[in-house]
Amino acid sequence: MGAGFQGGQFQLSQAQATLQAHLKAQQAHAQAQAAHAAQVQAAHAQFQAQLQAQGVSLNQNQSAGIGNLGSSSPSYSTPGNANAKRLPQKPLGRPPGVPMSSMVSPLKPMDLSSAARRKKQKLPEKQLQDRVAAILPESALYTQLLEFETRVDAALARKKVDIQEALKSPPCVQKTLRIYVFNTFANQIRTIPKKPNADPPTWTLKVIGRILEDGVDPDQPGAVQKSNPLYPKFSSFFKRVTIQLDQRLYPDNHIIIWEHARSPAPHEGFEVKRKGDKEFSVNIRLEMNYVPEKYKLSPALMEVLGIEVETRPRIIAAIWHYVKARKLQNPEDPSFFNCDAPLQKVFGESKMKFTMVSQRISQHLSPPQPIHLEHKIKLSGNSPAGTVCYDVVVDVPFPIQRELSALLANAEKNKEIDTCDEAICTAIRKIHEHRRRRAFFLGFSQSPVEFVNALIESQSKDLKLVAGEASRNAEKERRSDFFNQPWVEDAVIRYLNRKPAAGSDAPRSIRFKLCVGLHHAVNAAH
Repeated sequence: MGAGFQGGQFQLSQAQATLQAHLKAQQAHAQAQAAHAAQVQAAHAQFQAQLQAQGVSLNQNQSAGIGNLGSSSPSYSTPGNANAKRLPQKPLGRPPGVPMSSMVSPLKPMDLSSAARRKKQKLPEKQLQDRVAAILPESALYTQLLEFETRVDAALARKKVDIQEALKSPPCVQKTLRIYVFNTFANQIRTIPKKPNADPPTWTLKVIGRILEDGVDPDQPGAVQKSNPLYPKFSSFFKRVTIQLDQRLYPDNHIIIWEHARSPAPHEGFEVKRKGDKEFSVNIRLEMNYVPEKYKLSPALMEVLGIEVETRPRIIAAIWHYVKARKLQNPEDPSFFNCDAPLQKVFGESKMKFTMVSQRISQHLSPPQPIHLEHKIKLSGNSPAGTVCYDVVVDVPFPIQRELSALLANAEKNKEIDTCDEAICTAIRKIHEHRRRRAFFLGFSQSPVEFVNALIESQSKDLKLVAGEASRNAEKERRSDFFNQPWVEDAVIRYLNRKPAAGSDAPRSIRFKLCVGLHHAVNAAH
């Protein structure tokens, strides 16, 4: 029997087929991850190209974060690497004359060790044991793919973190928002003769806007009705819109207010429809929605910095650049700077501490002035009536920001990768099961009698361990010295005082006499 099952002649065709299928799944997994990483890299390259094309300068930290996206991946230890640490495993009892390489633990149903012990010896699901690598040389390719997967995962995770950091403070470019104000009318007596049972005369005021595209004239016919889906909608640029009608004509509801906080859903424009046949002027007030919030500078601070409306952090940064350019920092105490004549108008002191700048400029900052527009409702002539438009400079985020957000939220690639992972783990479990079966039958074929004896001995130890009898020694219990130890008397007393078990027919006195007699007999024998 041993001659017919030599290690070199044993063919493991089923395990090899499983490994080949597993390698195909691993290659598909690696290709999916590489494609995902390439998609992320391409998105970042496009993002940086648009930044350079628009001439937008990011802060130093953000630029460094985006610049590091293309860096090489750090090297990580691979679970399938031969140099990785392996947990010690208790081998099966080895009969004499049988090499250790051919003796392994028996089949999984016969492994009766404790759950904690099995958990401690459990290998990673995607790791191949060294014993499998010795049997199947093709597993070296799988180890290389596993190392490549680790590098791709590390690079992909780092790039996703960099994208998330970049999206927290997305760069913006300044675009021109063209606002159109016009009105339409219907059933007016001036245009059509009055008919019985006709609809009452009405008019509709419309306020819409579009971001001007480079090289596109929005005043062309039909251009007003089209909008670029990559840019925010018109209502996103305003915090509050107030439309005031003539109170004499509409005394009940002459003020219409729209607030972004109450209606956060974006709209392409605003529309007010009323009944009436008299012309009048409408006042429109638009309050800009700056994110982050911007402030209007006082004339004194505006004279120093040369800016009219800006965010608080940029205003403080502009003051610091002003001080640095004019070398106003105090050489004796760098935490202070000297105020020249323009700064003295702002702060009213000859010397100022840097930490007090944010507090002292609050009195020089005020909410930006709203935009006031006036439109006359015309109820005759051409409809729509109104040939006036207004241009406002607004901050528009890069269109690629949406693509990056969609890339992070895309779960299709993750589902595909998870499916490949599940197939790989299933193939690994099959390979390990085939290896255990092969080792079991190979050990049995080389030395059947010694193998069976060792197996029975090992299983007996495991059964004693499971039953809690591993600490008992039958040889010691046969000798009288064992029952003459100091703990025996205390154990007998505890046993006598213990509550009798349910269903016990022996009276308490009989058990007492038996135990005492046993104790004296032991002492007499000793």
